[in-house]
Amino acid sequence: MFSRIFGKPKEQANALATLDKLNETLEMLEKKEKVLLKKVAAEVERAKEFTRAKNKRAAIQCLKRKRLYEQQVEQLGNFQLRLHDQMIMLEGAKATTETVDALRTGASAMKAMQKATNIDDVDKTMDEINEQTENMKQIQEALSAPLGAAADFDEDELEAELEELEGAELEEQLLQPATTAPAAPVHVPAGRQQARPAPQKNTAEEDELAALQAEMAM
Repeated sequence: MFSRIFGKPKEQANALATLDKLNETLEMLEKKEKVLLKKVAAEVERAKEFTRAKNKRAAIQCLKRKRLYEQQVEQLGNFQLRLHDQMIMLEGAKATTETVDALRTGASAMKAMQKATNIDDVDKTMDEINEQTENMKQIQEALSAPLGAAADFDEDELEAELEELEGAELEEQLLQPATTAPAAPVHVPAGRQQARPAPQKNTAEEDELAALQAEMAM
């Protein structure tokens, strides 16, 4: 398992060593190319000098050596191109291998977790949660139930009594006489003030009806 997590040490070491070797070779070829380019430039300058000195044969020899150096430069360029291609392929293969190893590690971890999590255990856990939820619901209902004398009251009887009270109030309102028209104003002689009528006292039934209406409005 640890080899999958951290990769295979031997293969990784071989890949890194190969990349290092390719880099070293590439640097060596680049140095040789720079040296050859300097020699090409030098042969060109010497050919110019021999041309000015009217030494045609020597100038031609310089150009020949320049051509040889240029061929070597071209060959070194091809070598460098092949090394770059090899390095790219090797790095791609290394990345592919590491990706596959990581995927294998993830698959193994997922498989181990699935083995550790049994479907029966999940069902059992859910049953326990549902049972605890139902118990808590029953406890809350028991705590919210009325206690003492209030527990003996019948809700249906209270509703029936309330309906009787509402019916009696409606009947009382229907039995009251209709409102009479306002009396014509009485002219009182000057100097004499009309006596105010004394307020009428409410009967016991009216007081009881008012109390009942106030209680129903609460």
